[in-house]
Amino acid sequence: MMSLRRGERQDSPAAYNVVHKLPHGDSPYVRAKHVQLVEKDAEAAIELFWKAIEARDRVDSALKDMALLMKQQNRAEEAIEAIQSFRHLCSRQAQESLDNVLIDLYKKCGRIEEQVELLKQKLWMIYQGEAFNGKPTKTARSHGKKFQVTVEKETSRILGNLGWAYMQLRDYTAAETVYRRAQMIEPDANKACNLCTCLIKQGKHDEARSILFRDVLRENEEGFGDLRLKARVQELLSELEPREEEEEEAAVLASVSLECEVGMDEIQGLDEFVKEWRRPYRTRRLPIFEEILPLRDQLAC
Repeated sequence: MMSLRRGERQDSPAAYNVVHKLPHGDSPYVRAKHVQLVEKDAEAAIELFWKAIEARDRVDSALKDMALLMKQQNRAEEAIEAIQSFRHLCSRQAQESLDNVLIDLYKKCGRIEEQVELLKQKLWMIYQGEAFNGKPTKTARSHGKKFQVTVEKETSRILGNLGWAYMQLRDYTAAETVYRRAQMIEPDANKACNLCTCLIKQGKHDEARSILFRDVLRENEEGFGDLRLKARVQELLSELEPREEEEEEAAVLASVSLECEVGMDEIQGLDEFVKEWRRPYRTRRLPIFEEILPLRDQLAC
């Protein structure tokens, strides 16, 4: 139970709101949150969120909360339509959060092409310095706790989602390009495994072995804390088992020990991606892009 402020009685209205994480007041939005969090009636809460939006009562929060609740109720298509229809009523600060909700909804509905376009748009906003209101960090919330998110971490997260989306479209060349850039920004074992899958799909088995050993196995020499990651690695190792027609085992092991240098020449395909969706915004690039983009027009897709 959350702690109360000094002087508040446990049975006071203020204490009740704190315990149930409710906003104060008696507006349509507050009533919707009460039905959602206290009465646990999702469908009734959705109706009340609609009324809050119609009454222009905390529209930013009402629209986002309603869309998330619709997703939980397997009404993702309705949630997409609601955001697209009413986001113009929301503040500029709420648009980025609504985009994040839309990305999850597109994924749930299998609308991968739209997910890809929105992810690319978010990357372009970061490149232009429009994300985070031009700041290098933002405050996020998860399970009731606040934490700081850096531009680097957000960029890596979006690239990971974009790589996954390209994999669903079976565009393994594009997915490989995206995962390489994500690994340059913030190395991650799960993204490394996805990169290996992309390479395997393209017949680049030696390179996949090298990355798997270097970025995953060597980083987890003392054991895997994540059992799902361990199972994924075992699956990849099984796919990479030498075949009779391949080179001798010694040659394969030798190739594993080679360091796989990922440079700008290997990811030139990014230039072609960005040409399709470049927009003439005023550039206010943040430091992360100055570090990873030695050429002015090069952008992490």
